[in-house]
Amino acid sequence: MSGPPEITPSDLGRLFAALQHCVLVHDATTKEILWANPAACDVLGFTLDELRPLKAPDMSSNARQYAREIGVAWLQSAVDQGTSAIEWCYRSKAGQDILTEAIAVRVDLDRGPVVMVQFRDIAEEKATRLDLFRTEGRLHAFLRNLDEGIVVLDDAGRMRFASVSAGRLLGRDPEDLVGADFTGFLAPDSHAVLRDVLASTSRGGLPRDARYRLAVPGGSGGAARWFAARCQYIDIENDLRGLLLLFHDITDTVRTEAEHHRDAQYLNHLARYNAMGDMAMAIAHEVSQPIAAAHNFVAGVRGRLDGGEAAQLNWGLESATRQLDRAALILSSLRKYVVRLEQSQQLADLNGIVGDCAYFVDVRAQQNAVELRWELTADPLPVHCEAVLIGQVVMNLAFNAVEEMAGWPAEERVVTVATRRDGPYAEVEVRDHGQGLSGFPSGSVFDGAFSSKENGHGIGLALSHRIITRHGGTIEAHENTPRGAVFRFRLPLSDGGNPLSDAADSQLSGSSWPA
Repeated sequence: MSGPPEITPSDLGRLFAALQHCVLVHDATTKEILWANPAACDVLGFTLDELRPLKAPDMSSNARQYAREIGVAWLQSAVDQGTSAIEWCYRSKAGQDILTEAIAVRVDLDRGPVVMVQFRDIAEEKATRLDLFRTEGRLHAFLRNLDEGIVVLDDAGRMRFASVSAGRLLGRDPEDLVGADFTGFLAPDSHAVLRDVLASTSRGGLPRDARYRLAVPGGSGGAARWFAARCQYIDIENDLRGLLLLFHDITDTVRTEAEHHRDAQYLNHLARYNAMGDMAMAIAHEVSQPIAAAHNFVAGVRGRLDGGEAAQLNWGLESATRQLDRAALILSSLRKYVVRLEQSQQLADLNGIVGDCAYFVDVRAQQNAVELRWELTADPLPVHCEAVLIGQVVMNLAFNAVEEMAGWPAEERVVTVATRRDGPYAEVEVRDHGQGLSGFPSGSVFDGAFSSKENGHGIGLALSHRIITRHGGTIEAHENTPRGAVFRFRLPLSDGGNPLSDAADSQLSGSSWPA
């Protein structure tokens, strides 16, 4: 059985002419062009007849590295060694430079040796390589200087990749981290957090945030360090797959949060202490009066028992009963207020909070013969707050104003407490007509370092400032006109200032209001 027909020389010519790579054939001795395939003619823009008489300067870039003697030496190297490669820049008939990768090969023909040059355009490829090189260089620079560590974990929590910054944060060389168990760097209470993240972070899922406490000591005294991490599954061209962990040191943040929590607890303690002190003063004054009156009435009844004055006896007993009822009402009010001391943040009407404080402010005003004027808006002022703390601010500001006015002539002793809605805020304002802010050192109204009271400890306004700012509000003080001071604080209205829902209305409907 005969085999397939052999390829003839003419077939070889047609195959050679169909090559997509460019081919030039030079004489091994003179280096003159003997032949070019159609692909080379198309790229260079010359016909074969136009190429044959051309020399290197006629079809190469003018740049020094493409000078004729260098091109001749390259071709001669192929003649001497059999092959030689070079990056060569040809110039087309239209004057366009064509950067190529060129390989010269010596071929011995019947007519004598020739040099066959194969070349291809690599300008776009080289530009891509340069872009990749620049990008890689930038990425390496970024990774070296990142504050954020980068690791990729497999399903078992072992590190498959670790950046330079990760090594810096974990205190190890990045190469030593590859293959290590990431949980080995965590405190025991963070192991479960990592296991949960590994189990629940799936391909294509949303990133997850978590905090981890390190077993690696750091900082002063070897205190624990904390990292915040963002986790997401990655799969890069089947080359790197697993849980990508981006983490950074938040030790200072965690410590600040802990200090803030301690400060908040201390603030609550001071506010409750002040509230109880203020109420104790009011109750000591108020309860003593009805008890003393009841004592006098009972004593009068006892003195008339032998006189047979029944009408007067009844009058005395009824009066004593009323005074004792008044004392009971005062104590009941105290109990309700103390219960609210332990309540957490809730939805409340700022008008209602002011109303709850009115009784105690009235007592202080009566003690100092100061007239109180209440200018409360009819609009509900719903705010989320710890009502007792905001009430303490109201009483602090009102008590300060009352005590300030106590030293002025009787006809001038007026303090005004007002509420209003101001855009997305609820506002409380306390105005007096005393000496104003001139007695306060500049900028130290709320810093707790100054008190104009004879026995003041100077923390009332500082506490008020801390309470209001902790609730996302602002508090300010400025001069009144023509004399005195204005203290004003603002809190964000709940739901952007929308009216209360029916449920909220019913919750707030029991608030008491000052007359």
